[in-house]
Amino acid sequence: MPPQTLVLDTNTVMALWVFEDPALHALRQSVEAGSVTLATRADALEELRHVLAYRQFGLDPARQAALHAEYVALCSIIVADTATPAALPACRDRDDQKFLEIARDARATHLVSRDKALLRLNRHRLVRALFAIVKPEAFPAADADDDTRAMANP
Repeated sequence: MPPQTLVLDTNTVMALWVFEDPALHALRQSVEAGSVTLATRADALEELRHVLAYRQFGLDPARQAALHAEYVALCSIIVADTATPAALPACRDRDDQKFLEIARDARATHLVSRDKALLRLNRHRLVRALFAIVKPEAFPAADADDDTRAMANP
């Protein structure tokens, strides 16, 4: 069985690579071991670059560039599906809509986020048929619960 494909929102990327949240150790190990693959898109990477530069994080430009490059090296960069993509619900936070689109276009098994607006969409009929939206802390357990979604994404 091929590795599951995950889409990480920006806050999850920050929690994993900047803050090294110990609650996400299992997810980080899965990524680094190649047990899962990551997918992203240019606009999500640009958002990450912008967030890494926030003054409150105190990351010097060299560290910002290194973190960004490390994440990019782990990801498959996709382009938007322009050939009649599957419909998606609208996210209340328009900035997060891209993560739904990336998950759909990458045929991801999971969108990993702590964002409440995104997590609420996990129950939406248009999302359920395509991928699961899970908290990063739940991901290692989520893979066993979502076999039907994985099968729906050949």
